[in-house]
Amino acid sequence: MDNCARYVEVTPTPTQIAIEKMGFYCFFHFGINTFTDREWGDGKDSPSLFCPSDLDTDDWCRAVASAGAKGVILTAKHHDGFCLWQTDTTDYSVCSSPWKDGKGDVVAMLADSCRKFGLKMGVYLSPWDRNSPKYGTDGYDDFYCAQLTELLTRYGDMFTVWLDGACGSHLDGKPMQRYDFDRYYALIRRLQPNCAISNCGPDVRWVGNEAGVTRPAEWNVVPAALADPYKVAAASQSEDAPFETKLGAEDEDLGSRGVLERCGELIWYPAEADVSIRPGWFFHAYQNRKVKSAEKLLSLWYKTVGGNCMLLLNVPPDRRGRIYEKDAATLRELGERLKSAFAAKAECEDESLPSFEPAQSYAVMRKFTSPQRVDKAVVAEDIRFSQRVEKFALYALSGGKESKVYEGTTIGHLKVALFEPTLCDGLKLEIESSRLEPHLERFDAYLTDGKPHPKERFAALKRWVTRFNYKMYVFKQELAKKRVKKS
Repeated sequence: MDNCARYVEVTPTPTQIAIEKMGFYCFFHFGINTFTDREWGDGKDSPSLFCPSDLDTDDWCRAVASAGAKGVILTAKHHDGFCLWQTDTTDYSVCSSPWKDGKGDVVAMLADSCRKFGLKMGVYLSPWDRNSPKYGTDGYDDFYCAQLTELLTRYGDMFTVWLDGACGSHLDGKPMQRYDFDRYYALIRRLQPNCAISNCGPDVRWVGNEAGVTRPAEWNVVPAALADPYKVAAASQSEDAPFETKLGAEDEDLGSRGVLERCGELIWYPAEADVSIRPGWFFHAYQNRKVKSAEKLLSLWYKTVGGNCMLLLNVPPDRRGRIYEKDAATLRELGERLKSAFAAKAECEDESLPSFEPAQSYAVMRKFTSPQRVDKAVVAEDIRFSQRVEKFALYALSGGKESKVYEGTTIGHLKVALFEPTLCDGLKLEIESSRLEPHLERFDAYLTDGKPHPKERFAALKRWVTRFNYKMYVFKQELAKKRVKKS
């Protein structure tokens, strides 16, 4: 079989298509750590510390909906083991806290708010549980699956379960817990058939960092080895080493022909970039002046959502149980900038998309009804037919002449091509390289709103520095481990 034919046989499931179409959704890191000022709790803090003074999940949903997010994910249980719902599995939960006299249920409240604001809901359930006496024993998987069952049967539809695979048994002197991921996946599939399993899961892959850094070419068709949950967990936990294989989530090229031709099984595995609006993942008052600007968030949105990647933006509620005012204002501004940027689509004589036959290159014309000033184009492939485009360019048409305004690599489920505001008669999309004939779903041009695009100066240098710093961090962690072993 021709290699390209083999590559385009790999297509997404309906569940994967649905989450890719969402594009942008938010994380809510909230729990006992919010009140202890920690990132990772040890499971020993008293449940009495969890006592938000004004918990309002409508406020959470209103804030993220104003930014244009389509869904939310709640840390129903973080590594400390404290549960935010009325669970039958442990007393280490809201039922033992003074909040609402022990009768409160954050998961239930958030589910109601999501329905009110038209948001989809998902849950994060940490496999690592530093409070449970069953952790590190053969009975822990039963305990964990019981918690999963509660979350997936009591609160309505979930669009995702987010698994991080954290395992820090050594920090508490417990035996290594080997998670039965296949059992977790089967349970989720049975209870919530339309739910995507993300990060340490088979449906959505971690992009490889927590800074929103994406690749120039983000591929959905990748080697099946990337879905190994244990390698994902190892790379995403600060205590452990990165991917041991040559193809890791942090590598620059995961899906070019040169990579795929050396691999056996291939899978559809779209990327998700998780990044926090603050330096930390839980709320810390000392970080109130370090909230990312709307300009920075807009830049992240263009690089992720606009670059064939999902954006998972963390917005941690504060000790009141509300979204801090500066965070909320920044989210509103982000939403306003996005609405402004895509407020006016260029009027075209013909908006149909052609069906292509195999050729060396392919072109689609968009002739405007009158000269218009545009500064961005939105292009999307019909990913039911896989991801095919490898290289493309955009040309502004004016007075019978063409001038290149943009060149790119992959398109995938969505590509937002930004260029300098240009007064022209139309745009031409030229696909210079494709795995067999392309199948396009969308090609639209948008008028400039007069606001400049976020400036990413020295973008390549920044990516290099990010990767270098990460590798140095891992190297230092490994050195520290070796010293501990020697001593």
